[in-house]
Amino acid sequence: MRSRMMRGTTVLPGTESCRTPREGALPMHRLEVPLPNAMPFAIGTFDTIGPMSRAAFPHRHTFYEIVHVTGGTGAHVIDLSRWRLRPPHLCVIAPGQVHHWDDVTGLEGSVVLFTEDFLLDHPGDRELLRRIAERPWRDLDEQTHARTARLIADLDEEYRRGAAGFATVLRALLHVLVVRTARLPEPAPPPPPTRHGAVAEEFLRLVARNEPALWSAAACADRIGVSVGYLAEAVKAATGRTPGRLIREARTHEAKRLLARTDLTVRQVAARVGFTDPAYFCRFFRRETGVSPGGFRRGGDVHGDIHHDHRLLSIVRPKPSA
Repeated sequence: MRSRMMRGTTVLPGTESCRTPREGALPMHRLEVPLPNAMPFAIGTFDTIGPMSRAAFPHRHTFYEIVHVTGGTGAHVIDLSRWRLRPPHLCVIAPGQVHHWDDVTGLEGSVVLFTEDFLLDHPGDRELLRRIAERPWRDLDEQTHARTARLIADLDEEYRRGAAGFATVLRALLHVLVVRTARLPEPAPPPPPTRHGAVAEEFLRLVARNEPALWSAAACADRIGVSVGYLAEAVKAATGRTPGRLIREARTHEAKRLLARTDLTVRQVAARVGFTDPAYFCRFFRRETGVSPGGFRRGGDVHGDIHHDHRLLSIVRPKPSA
């Protein structure tokens, strides 16, 4: 059963954690917790949190994510604003914001995940976090980076030890992190919306409908009223990726959801994601995921989709040390 205290924001392992998105909505990810009424908080590195902490497809959260980037190249795209990685950085992603990592290699750092329910002791932090998320990317100088790293290390140690009163200490340390982040100089304001941005946003909305009739760049361009070439230019400028690549990822994501959450046959799943030939669908799915549809259904993605994925337990708080 769900924890009523969390108002559906956090879900228990094995609980249906993501319903089919409403028309026009991007995937919405929730934070899963290991036990009834467990605190909706987790911290770790990109590696320990899991591959979904580097999610390469546009998506939203029902929770906050604070990212301390200490290494890597590529870009982080948040609400169509592209932030180039030149570590160290600190980033706040608020519930509902659309983001993904693009062409990232060697990504290193820490990830802090929590819902609004965790801000019990400091409810004013909600407004601070929303304000920070309006311009979410913060460059850190050497001194601020070192101080941030120490604070996050304290959070991580407290979380992993699980000693008496650790939840209260975590809330206090998180409060300090939020307040200190709010003090940092804001980055330059993003440029005003352009037609490119509006076209890219409409394209993402169309692709998120999961309608086979819209799973081609030509169909989307026709629906938006632009040429295929202009669509490619706009989407590439806004997201750093091609329409074709984003459509392939959307079809793969929907196929994974159907394989994991329904009893549809592979042939039926293929039809749902726009493939008339099941054999071709199987080749497509293996090329995109590294595993066959049947293998995915039996054992899960070889890349280990965890963190805030729809299917699997995302966060398990380590047992207290002896």
